[in-house]
Amino acid sequence: MLLAATSAIDIVSVAAAAAAVLALAGCVWLALRLRALRAAQRAVLGERESTDVVAYVVRLEEDLTLLRDYLDDAAARLDSRLRRAEARLDGAIVHRALVRYDAYGEMSGRQSLSLALLDASRSGVVLSSILHRDQARIYVKQVQAGESELKLSPEEEEALRLALAQDA
Repeated sequence: MLLAATSAIDIVSVAAAAAAVLALAGCVWLALRLRALRAAQRAVLGERESTDVVAYVVRLEEDLTLLRDYLDDAAARLDSRLRRAEARLDGAIVHRALVRYDAYGEMSGRQSLSLALLDASRSGVVLSSILHRDQARIYVKQVQAGESELKLSPEEEEALRLALAQDA
């Protein structure tokens, strides 16, 4: 009986020792996993003071909100500047045409001219310079939406027609 009791005590102590070795191996494995987790956390959080991951995420969310607000404001400012630039460009000369001719038939070289200068809304001026042997005269006629307020000469009508026929 003593032999049976001793062997039961031996079996229990061997089993306890095996369980202790398994527990120790589990602790070593958990310690290595914890070290890897902390290294990954340091890679994300940096080497600053001890920071809670939740606090870090909250701070990141606040920073992202500030960044989004800044970007929204910058986009609104850029849209405003673009609208102003487009409005200015609409007033720029985009349709133009030049017609040269001899106004009186007495000079050669087609020294007289009619020049149409129009913006994107097809408004602007038709400028004519009539050159005579003794003098030169300049006439300017306003154009609104492709129509002149004053009667145009055939050469001025041709310059306006050519300018309006252009693609902007």
